[in-house]
Formats: sequence, C-alpha cells, structure tokens
Amino acid sequence: MEILITRGQVSVATIRGSIDSLTAEELQRSLADTVQESGVQLVADFREVVYTSSAGLRALLATLKDARRQGGDFRLAAVQPTVLHVLELSGFTSILKLYGDVDAAIASFTVEAP
Repeated sequence: MEILITRGQVSVATIRGSIDSLTAEELQRSLADTVQESGVQLVADFREVVYTSSAGLRALLATLKDARRQGGDFRLAAVQPTVLHVLELSGFTSILKLYGDVDAAIASFTVEAP
C-alpha cells in the first residue's frame, strides 16, 4: 500500500493497493497525522484501492471519529466496486460520505460550510 498526502484547506490522501491487517495501522497513523497537522477536512481517494479488510474499516472509522471530534469530517472518493461492496455489507455506507471523485468530495465541504 502507498499513501500520498496533499495538504490544503481540504487535504487529500491518495491511497494505492490493499488495506489489510498488515497495512491498516500505517494508514490509520498517516490519516490521523494529517487530521492533526493539516486540519480536519480530509478526503481519501480510493480510486486505486483494490481491497480492504475489517482492519481497514477500523482505520476508516477511527479517522472519521478523529475528524468529527475536532469539528471536521472525512470523506471517501472514487471507491471501486469491490471495496464498495465491502463498505455496503458492513454498513459503512450509512456512516461515511462517499463521492464519485475527489473534486466532488472536496466541493462537498464548501457546500456544507456555514
């Protein structure tokens, strides 16, 4: 798994590969650091994520809680069908906000701003 963080008003984490028990901790740490250092608006670009396990789901939930605790939010973008299926089966589609692409996810923060 590879993670590339682009920091800004809305930070974007581009993730490539599989999120499993071997990589989920690294993902969670990277996303938590991004929320702490760059603010609480974060999008995870899942365009190149091919698999996630329950460990990956826990990392996503922890990131969502971190961001919301600080008054922000966490979004997923460009989720591939196999990963979307896992999110649907686990009920995560009712917890996380999903968008078709990164631009739509970033724009959603502007729409929600007071």
